[in-house]
Amino acid sequence: MVPAIAQVEPLTTARALRGPFDYQLPEDLRERVAVGSMLVIPFGRRELVGVVVGLVEESPVPPERLAAPLRALEAGVSAELVDLAGWVAREYCSTPARALSLVLPPGAGRTRPRLALVATLAPAGASALAEPRSRLSDGQRRLLGRLHAEGPLLATATGVDHGTLRRAAARGLIGLDRHAQRRRPSHEPLGALRGSPPTLSLDQRRALEVVGEALQRGAHRRFLLHGVTGSGKTEVYLRAVERARASGRGAILLVPEIALTPQVVSRVTERFGDTVAVLHSRLSSGERHDEWMRLRAGEASVCVGPRSAVFAPLERLGLIVIDEEHDASYKHEGDPRYDARRVAERRCQLAGAVLLAGSATPRPESIVGLPRLALPTRIDGQVLPPVRILDMRGAARALHPETAQALSTVRAQGGKAIVLLNRRGWSNFLTCRSCGRAWGCPSCDVTLVLHRARGTLACHHCGHRQPAPGRCPDCDSVSVARHGMGTERLERELAGALGDDGFPIFRLDADVAARTGRGAGVLRAFERAEAGLLVGTQMVAKGHDFPDVTLGVVLDADATLRFPDFRAEERTFALIAQLAGRAGRRRSARGSAGRVLVQTLVPEASSIRHAARHDSEGFLVEELERRRALRYPPFSDLIRVVCLADDAQTAQIAAGEIAERLRIPGADVLGPAPLFRLRGRERSQVVVKASDRAAAVVAVGAAVEAVAGDRRHRLVSFSADVDPV
Repeated sequence: MVPAIAQVEPLTTARALRGPFDYQLPEDLRERVAVGSMLVIPFGRRELVGVVVGLVEESPVPPERLAAPLRALEAGVSAELVDLAGWVAREYCSTPARALSLVLPPGAGRTRPRLALVATLAPAGASALAEPRSRLSDGQRRLLGRLHAEGPLLATATGVDHGTLRRAAARGLIGLDRHAQRRRPSHEPLGALRGSPPTLSLDQRRALEVVGEALQRGAHRRFLLHGVTGSGKTEVYLRAVERARASGRGAILLVPEIALTPQVVSRVTERFGDTVAVLHSRLSSGERHDEWMRLRAGEASVCVGPRSAVFAPLERLGLIVIDEEHDASYKHEGDPRYDARRVAERRCQLAGAVLLAGSATPRPESIVGLPRLALPTRIDGQVLPPVRILDMRGAARALHPETAQALSTVRAQGGKAIVLLNRRGWSNFLTCRSCGRAWGCPSCDVTLVLHRARGTLACHHCGHRQPAPGRCPDCDSVSVARHGMGTERLERELAGALGDDGFPIFRLDADVAARTGRGAGVLRAFERAEAGLLVGTQMVAKGHDFPDVTLGVVLDADATLRFPDFRAEERTFALIAQLAGRAGRRRSARGSAGRVLVQTLVPEASSIRHAARHDSEGFLVEELERRRALRYPPFSDLIRVVCLADDAQTAQIAAGEIAERLRIPGADVLGPAPLFRLRGRERSQVVVKASDRAAAVVAVGAAVEAVAGDRRHRLVSFSADVDPV
């Protein structure tokens, strides 16, 4: 018997909504509707799009009281993705509707196929072309000849004007029909094409055999590919994808940020051609929709993209690769605040697929939780570059004399260097020397950063901008001091000292990357330059492979250590080690090997010392001991609830009620504690440190729902963040 009742989750953002809701399926829809189908439904006085999450034969609601869907939409998702969305909603204390929005096709219910006019040769046209005496104009004969030789053509590619096409169609010589045309993303390659795949090293072969065996068995397995920078992790990924495809299954390759990893995209598309679909937010809605539909239809079997690509609609999934698994960008900031690494694990579990996470600086959580495959040496036999720590205590200038000399040497030799300063803008903040005023954001409790090129002060939290001041509005003094240095100022100073036509200076930070396509454009320009200097934030250390970089420099290396975050040591180590990995990948044509200089005010810091020795094992041992003693992940799970309101007391009261409701055995409930004002709203937070993750997630979800549903807190917004970053 075909189920007559569809259980539907309306796609609405309301947290208090309790679905799913039952709808009576009319006869003409019962054979067409399945779990994952999208329906237009009446919901109160509105029409909403909903997703079918279940089909049943009977409902507790009398049939005469059940509404019927208005129509079914063409798009839809698999039952596996519906199941995954349900897990995301529960795991990250969100709503089913918000989680389902992650797995649906881009522009669901709104994006339409792009139709193009296509000309085809009709039998009458073929006969007329074969008859020398037929009455054809020169344009018509040329048109028919091309269609005969090349087959159907887009009207715009026939080489004749629209009038010629219409007259030929009116005579029955050709057919003119509208066909759906794929919107193709354009990706200019970065990095030299490699031709045939390279020979694998012994360590690469060993790692691949372990992964390949799991793929052949069709078993759910998880692995961490821990390889030093330049050890050939990407080639192992590609060979694993080949094996997944050979077994008739698809693969997803996750990268931290698509605009900053064009080399990986280039290598995947070079290897697998048109079977690759690329999904990311910088595509147009039409391009995303068409790429998504290619994956769903099976026309593409490999998907490359950032964290959201973990939801790609591959029916027979065999492998998910997470490149640079340590990168914080895998954590989503909006609701639901999912971690793509954990979602990938769950999806592989549901599909019986293999998970392969890789990094030169893996997270402690991955070291403890995943079986490790090691790539301990670089594939070209080059040693890792020597790293020298430069003590900046008491220094009067931004560059250590040794750094300045090293950069001058690179310029004189016509080489390449990368300089990392993890702070954008010109100056960190401004003050008045006369009265002490500091320029702060009107909506956030932070100072404004000077961006000199734009002549503005900007908040890097809410985006507020205002003109840079020439004098103090409080005391009318013109003595305005600029404090600190960002990448914009560093670029200007290095350009003045080193730059010329033969030694260009390139900058890569969030300000540059925000302009569409500029991030990859800067990397491409730096790669193609004979010599030059790349200056930027952590973006310059995102796994790029530039074989002719001989010098890496990290400025203010201890800046991340000053963050009030238990991951500060981990991030500092990763930042230095990743930047060090960009240098000396292959000995340059001039015979120069790589080296790295690290400037710091804390030369004795453990993370910096271990990074300078390329000692990942030693760092992880110390870091895991520290976290075990303090009960931080991976030895506990953290959940943070933030309450936002227009005044601090309202936020604090709501957070206090959530804390009172949290009675979780073996868990520490910290707070409520105030947070700095953000985007005009006061905030208060509660943090749970739990040994039983599942029980804590359930308890926090229930507490948030209960307090959010209380009308006394109707002016409060709630944000639950499992595994906060």
